[in-house]
Amino acid sequence: MSESLGSGPPPPPPRKPTTALRRRLAELRGPTVPARPLDARALAALAANPGCRRRALLDGAGVDKGALAEAIGSPSAAFGQSQFAFMRGNAFEAKVKGDGGTELLRLLHERMGKGSRPPCDVLAPDLAAAGPEGRAARTALALREATAAGHWAFLDHPMLALDVAGSPAYLEPDAVVVHPDGRWTVVEIKSFPMIDAAADPSKVGAAARQSAVYVLALERVAAATGRAAVDHSVLLVCPKDFSNLPTASVVDVRKQLSVTRRQLTRLARIEDIADALPPGTTFDLDGQSGDALAAAVEAVPAVYAPECLAACELAFHCRDRARAEGAVTALGRSLRGELGGLATIGEVLSAARGASGDPDDPTVAAVRRAAALRREAIACPS
Repeated sequence: MSESLGSGPPPPPPRKPTTALRRRLAELRGPTVPARPLDARALAALAANPGCRRRALLDGAGVDKGALAEAIGSPSAAFGQSQFAFMRGNAFEAKVKGDGGTELLRLLHERMGKGSRPPCDVLAPDLAAAGPEGRAARTALALREATAAGHWAFLDHPMLALDVAGSPAYLEPDAVVVHPDGRWTVVEIKSFPMIDAAADPSKVGAAARQSAVYVLALERVAAATGRAAVDHSVLLVCPKDFSNLPTASVVDVRKQLSVTRRQLTRLARIEDIADALPPGTTFDLDGQSGDALAAAVEAVPAVYAPECLAACELAFHCRDRARAEGAVTALGRSLRGELGGLATIGEVLSAARGASGDPDDPTVAAVRRAAALRREAIACPS
């Protein structure tokens, strides 16, 4: 529920970008280039690396990072599903939501019913509206009306808004269910299987991080709705074993929610990042050379970590730059945290040799001790 441990204060309503900011972001991606939407998966990846101003700006401006990577001569990390997996996922989602969501609500009651009777009369409000802003407003109205009526409601692909570094992001969960007691539950439908009631932990973790973003966005609406409370347990629906029959599991996302809220709060505001760029900086692919685009990319500070390879199209480019600079982040965030103020591999090696570094610094002392142990091990005859 929205008052439970780790929930924290509800997020503020998304601020509508000023005309100047919208114009600036359009100039960055190209005046004639449509903005790529910022979805929950991208937001979860952004929250996992809040120190990367490059990704924050490019995602906030709606720049196609894959096309940008190719334009600067760097291989683009491939993401997303194959066409076959996409079609299979859509077919499975349609099966789960068929007949007004009857099967989905049966699974919800089975896993989260808490002794109540299975729902038999369920509202299915029409969420159609013009544009994402209109759909988000229509979704908020439907949530408030269903909660006030104390009725079961099934919202298919609602639209939610979330403020990200001063710019609104519009998110579309698979479904949200309103309970008669005012609870709102996020439903995430995935095509990976649950075998013997267990799924791949890495895929479940990714689904939990994605769902936490939806819960965070729902909390904003719930804060302005009487009796409303957002479940911090989401319903994950997957195929059972090797069949196409749906089964479900309840996933507690309080930990992911707390981390996501904290990390998104740490993001620098997009307008501040844009204001720090050299005049004339643009990521417009039309009429610009690869060198000019690469210079524009390098004008925005980045923080690379190996985890970026699974989350960002520019990861290979950033990895090459991090390796060239000798940044220890290229070896992993955990190692970077242990090395304290030693930010480059050269600084680490220099401290290990005793050529630099404060001997009273625990990190420097540990590095020198490790180097001494290595020398002893090499000198010891086998």
